[in-house]
Amino acid sequence: MLWKGRRGSSNVDDRRGVSGGGIAAGGGIIGVIIYLLYTFLGGSGDGSVAPPQLPGTTTELTTEEKVADDERAEFVKVVLAETEDVWNSLFAKQGKDYPEPTLVLFRDAIQSACGNASAAMGPFYCPSDKQVYIDLSFYRDLQTQLNAPGDFAMAYVIAHEVGHHIQNLNGTAGKISRLRQQVSEAEYNRYSVKLELQADFLAGIWAHYTQKKNILESGDIDEALNAANAIGDDRLQKKSQGYVVPDAFTHGTSEQRMFWFKKGYQTGDMSQGDTFNSTDL
Repeated sequence: MLWKGRRGSSNVDDRRGVSGGGIAAGGGIIGVIIYLLYTFLGGSGDGSVAPPQLPGTTTELTTEEKVADDERAEFVKVVLAETEDVWNSLFAKQGKDYPEPTLVLFRDAIQSACGNASAAMGPFYCPSDKQVYIDLSFYRDLQTQLNAPGDFAMAYVIAHEVGHHIQNLNGTAGKISRLRQQVSEAEYNRYSVKLELQADFLAGIWAHYTQKKNILESGDIDEALNAANAIGDDRLQKKSQGYVVPDAFTHGTSEQRMFWFKKGYQTGDMSQGDTFNSTDL
């Protein structure tokens, strides 16, 4: 992605220098709060979200690591700005304003309006404060643990979380949240999958319009698709426990995640993203 020299978003709250030990009490441990869209990786791999461990101090970086971390922070700011451009434009075409989300950069642990979280959970969106939270070590994890290298893999992650912000704004996320007390866990998980796949579709919509600016490079979309493939529930479960439990899926299979991102990217048509009534699941 040709990102250097482009506008960075001002909606970034950089808390990387704040100690995890400074997290206030009373926020609560994130378990299955709201609707399981917090962890981009699908929690522990079996559909649950493991309670995060909250370290007392932040990780100390070497000078070289800090330079790399700062460059990733600049990249994230540019990607967020690109999402702002796309969604402001699309909302304006509907005669609506787009309330831009804030992206919080943290290291090791953080307190959000949804509770306490650790870096091990991966990037997440908190609907209560309308903020996206990212520990930049996830960029490294994509490369080393998930075999999903490339800057556009991380751009896809950010666009996916912003997709959850769109769902929060239009009421979709709230409707799914209210189902938690009305249906069985297995049925709720199926709704969670549809929610996540729609966020992948919305990430694809963003990529579609961003490409029109001629800032995507050859291989960028493949990087995003590779990341979507790497974080499918079936692949993660197989890797972590050796077998697959479809009723425990919360984010969708690798094939589904790639399909819906690609559909958004290829069509650029918001009307084709109704994962809740689609027969393509």
